Amino acid sequence: MKNVVLLGSTGSIGTSTVKVAEDLPNDIRLVGLAAGGNAELLAKQARQFRPELVSITSPEKADELRPQLDGIRVTSGAEGLIELATLPSADIVLVAIVGTAGLQPALAAIRAGKDIAVASKEILVMAGEIVMAEARKHGVRVLPVDSEHSAIFQCLGERPSESVRRIILTASGGPFRETPIEEFVGITVEQALRHPSWVMGRKVTIDSATMFNKGLEMIEARWLFDIPMPQVDVVVHPQSVVHSMVEFIDGSIVAQLSTPDMCLPIQYALTWPSRAASERVQTDLAALGRLDFEAPDIAKFPALGQARRAGEAAGTMPAVLNAANEIAVDAFCDRHTSFLGISDAVGQVMDRHEVITQPSLDAILQADEWARQNVQDILGLGQPTL
Repeated sequence: MKNVVLLGSTGSIGTSTVKVAEDLPNDIRLVGLAAGGNAELLAKQARQFRPELVSITSPEKADELRPQLDGIRVTSGAEGLIELATLPSADIVLVAIVGTAGLQPALAAIRAGKDIAVASKEILVMAGEIVMAEARKHGVRVLPVDSEHSAIFQCLGERPSESVRRIILTASGGPFRETPIEEFVGITVEQALRHPSWVMGRKVTIDSATMFNKGLEMIEARWLFDIPMPQVDVVVHPQSVVHSMVEFIDGSIVAQLSTPDMCLPIQYALTWPSRAASERVQTDLAALGRLDFEAPDIAKFPALGQARRAGEAAGTMPAVLNAANEIAVDAFCDRHTSFLGISDAVGQVMDRHEVITQPSLDAILQADEWARQNVQDILGLGQPTL
């Protein structure tokens, strides 16, 4: 039995984690839950699983929840996330909070001796070097929840990084894989939100359409698996059945395959090093018939090149890439910039930035804020912080 704290319980990863906990009541116990603003769903989850502690962003909503959850402690805000992340009874903390809010709780969990399962890209994109160093220092594991990184984790096993020639991340190609580049100027929010393979939150779905999602995963993989950026590649695989591959120095390629379903990588992270029986994911290769692969079009998807540039520069540059993209995606969804304007704005912010190598956590957070202010200036939404 694993005692699990789930940060981000009402989002897409969080609700999938709840399904896994329902499937495996003898393997997984949810001892803590945190949500952003969906108090109604959080209350429902808390009544179902009876955790020790729940937290919600707003203190006012926490006050509303307390009378509904007799016998369950309710807290709020950033302090609530830290309290959950360090809950004494927890074995593992699954961080599924979109944005930078998951970084401090992840570090707090590691320093409290908890394994963490990472679904929030920002944690490793912004501060991968710091997070992995802290994990080594405190003797805990950082377990991937993204399907691609879970696949790599499963393919690698305990093999050393020196045995790896390449990590090959697969990408569905998103909704615009076959769209001519000439038509990108007219792409709408509604079109970008129609992902062909996965059901995800708004931010991740737009990132998949621009392939920023895959770019951020490249940086994550570099830190998770201690692999230099030049050895991290991307291949487009529209069926999304091969979740990623590892090519070893002898030329062998090992892949992990399954029907797309986020419950599988979540379950593997929470039950590792064991595997629990589940009938949720069924894969019929004969019915699929074929698996296709193609090189990504860098001209159509400049985010891949920008991510490689950020990953190779390291230091504060990945935090700048990530923060600029977050603001630009919001601007696109609010109709303040075009689809092409997302990568254009990110590129301009990266050009403005002077990289700090081996930064402290404070320097990373300052670079994050600097990037947010500057991309707002570029998009005409505010004034830069110089």
